[in-house]
Amino acid sequence: MRRNGLRLAVTLLTVLPVRGAAAEPSRAAAGAAMAWAPPVGLVLGAIAGGVLLCVDHPLGAGPLTGAAVAVALLALLSRGLHLDGLADLADGLGSGKPAVAALDIMRKSDIGPLGVVTLVFTVLIQVAALAHAESLSAGRGLAAVLVAATTGRLAMTWACRTGVPAARPGGLGAMVAGTVRPVVPLLETVVVLASAVVAVLVSGFLAWTLPVAVIAALAVAFVLERHAVRRLGGITGDVLGAIAEVAATVALLVAAMGPVR
Repeated sequence: MRRNGLRLAVTLLTVLPVRGAAAEPSRAAAGAAMAWAPPVGLVLGAIAGGVLLCVDHPLGAGPLTGAAVAVALLALLSRGLHLDGLADLADGLGSGKPAVAALDIMRKSDIGPLGVVTLVFTVLIQVAALAHAESLSAGRGLAAVLVAATTGRLAMTWACRTGVPAARPGGLGAMVAGTVRPVVPLLETVVVLASAVVAVLVSGFLAWTLPVAVIAALAVAFVLERHAVRRLGGITGDVLGAIAEVAATVALLVAAMGPVR
């Protein structure tokens, strides 16, 4: 089950090729996959962080270009689904319509003005924050993108915990809603926070905003999740994608703050 959950997590959350993943997984398998979301995020963050460092230093293109390439790569590695979910949720919630009508808006393939504006400013903040973190000190940009990618997926795991309903009977939201025991994201949060603290203590150049970024990102993600559940009646795949992007954005923003070490 653990191996199948990891394979399914990679299949659901990335474009990376995986052999043996089930085409129509059960709710139990989907729940196991969402429990593996943070480690998958860590891998994606490591890939994007490596590209950031390569573009900035050996290639000499600078932190801004490196940050833009890293953020674009993260979007490509997730098929752009999280950004698409963010835009759809912005359109649905921003419409001010009842749950059924808002969900219908979110199902449509087009993106409205509010969705476009939300996407533009989200990506802009991500690139700006990551570029600033990279310019502060060597390795700080890498740490920021690792924390952001991992925490964004951790927020998704929290949103799939027991007691969180699905907004509609079909789709990814219905498959994963309420499938993760709260102890799982709780333990993963402890691990992520402890790792951030250790990284600060060991490195000597990372600011204490790194663990604060994890807490802030999860707090904002929780508020967004609660708001979506109140307005829509539960979560959907779009809600999960939006939660991941918002958490990652907050994590990058906070991680880039603080003094130069």
